[in-house]
Amino acid sequence: MRLFSLDNRLSLCASFVRKNATLADIGTDHAYLPIWLIKNGIIEKALACDINEGPLNSGRADVQSYGLSDSITLRLSDGLKEVKENEADDIVIAGMGGELIVKILSECMWAKNKDKHFILQPMTKCEVLIRYLYENGFEIMKQKACACGNKHYTVMLVHYTGEVSEVEDSFCYVGKLDFSDSESKNYIFHLLSHLEKRAISDKSLLPVIEKIKGECCS
Repeated sequence: MRLFSLDNRLSLCASFVRKNATLADIGTDHAYLPIWLIKNGIIEKALACDINEGPLNSGRADVQSYGLSDSITLRLSDGLKEVKENEADDIVIAGMGGELIVKILSECMWAKNKDKHFILQPMTKCEVLIRYLYENGFEIMKQKACACGNKHYTVMLVHYTGEVSEVEDSFCYVGKLDFSDSESKNYIFHLLSHLEKRAISDKSLLPVIEKIKGECCS
């Protein structure tokens, strides 16, 4: 069977996964990410987790069709609650809101293991997620952006350091995006457009917008 291609959003997530890491894909849906990573020789083993039986069954069918039942374990799990500390090195939490990602991390007893890498792709409330990370001892190691269809996404590679720090409001929106990168600039311009619309009724966003513009255009 010919292997499918990942879209830009999942491709960016895949690019942050370490070679030969054991993966946990949270909110796996069709299990496309672990299937693609194994078929391309990047990893050998994965957990594909979802909170709902429907998506998990879809993922199971795809795993079986690619002959990967011995390599990918499908598991019903609310976030990381059914994943043990020794079962994953790299954890992808993608395709859900930033507030839900915060909930998943805060409820995971072993999230503060410094050897774990978290690959996070918030669909909304990126600013809530980034503030939580830095206020709870996590650090963004790398962050990139991409466009997929008419939408713009950011993906961040995160690990725990134990160093708690306060961050500016503007940083919570853009994190460690490279302002010289074209994909990141497109993401930021899209973000600014969204914030400017919100600022019509929420004037507290105006200093944040000006700060981001100043950093992006300097």
